Amino acid sequence: MSRKLTLSVVDQSPVRAGETAADALRDTINLAVAAESLGYYRYWLAEHHNLPNFAGTSPEVLVGQVAARTNSIRVGSGGVMLSHYSALKVAENFRMLDSLYPGRIDLGVGRAPGSDQLTAAALAYPGSAKDIQHYPRQVVDLLGYLSGGLEAEHPFAAVRAGPGEKETAPEVWLLGSRYESAYMAARLGLPFAYAHFFGLGVAEGPDIVEGYRKHFEPSKNLAEPRVNVGVQVLCAETEEAALRIAASRNLGRLYSITNRAKGIPSVEEALSYDYQLNELAFVRQYSRVCVDGDPVQVKEKLERLAETYQTDDLSIVTICHNYADRRRSYELVAEACGLEGVGD
Repeated sequence: MSRKLTLSVVDQSPVRAGETAADALRDTINLAVAAESLGYYRYWLAEHHNLPNFAGTSPEVLVGQVAARTNSIRVGSGGVMLSHYSALKVAENFRMLDSLYPGRIDLGVGRAPGSDQLTAAALAYPGSAKDIQHYPRQVVDLLGYLSGGLEAEHPFAAVRAGPGEKETAPEVWLLGSRYESAYMAARLGLPFAYAHFFGLGVAEGPDIVEGYRKHFEPSKNLAEPRVNVGVQVLCAETEEAALRIAASRNLGRLYSITNRAKGIPSVEEALSYDYQLNELAFVRQYSRVCVDGDPVQVKEKLERLAETYQTDDLSIVTICHNYADRRRSYELVAEACGLEGVGD
């Protein structure tokens, strides 16, 4: 049976080989405007550091830029890597955004470094990198600052996150691909976004999401569990064309994990690349996690994933070298899944 899907976008601001980060950021803003017109529900910006393939180092800055150039689509972080930062400052950044664009801002937070360990240390220097064991405390503090409700015995209970007193606040999501994040989201009564697109341990993904639902505790933020699943997608008019375009994404991923990243390679480079047997095995395994194909195939695969995870709320990540191919993929998915765009 066909499912009515709510589709959103997660944008990692991929940098094309031979072009600049500025080009990638312009692509992000242009794609966000297109996504709104196509009927996508949210547009989330990712955070990465010291990675040549991605330009999105400051999601809080990009959120403001995207929100300023759109009108109704929800805009947020997917996500802020909270372990690097002050909970107070993150709360103030997103209260500021919510003041400017009320009712449209999402604050997705994650525990992963979004970088290598050396870069994580540089983000904290001259202090020390925060121990990840403090992350749960940071999340609780963040919620307190956003709501004005730090517990009375908290050492900073008298500190208020600006700007001003507001009745509304950004919608907070916990992001992750492991049980720890899922169970923390359940315990705090927050919505959970599962990163299927990471391609790591996805065989456990349905159990992780089900564990979140099973352990969910209602809160003032959320009465019932709420799940979003992020999926890597490449759609073209034909399956052959989709697989051809996806070759650039696959080689870019290989370059990234082998420390050879230099921007997302062209399709021509990807098709001419001489894969070693172990590299070919990696690419084939990674491709199985992705949803690639023509519009009918992609729609069917997305519906199966929605059934597997028991949620109709999916976010799409699309990475390839050519911006026109990337935008066209989102257009074809929107049409195939019956999204209602602006003016429809």
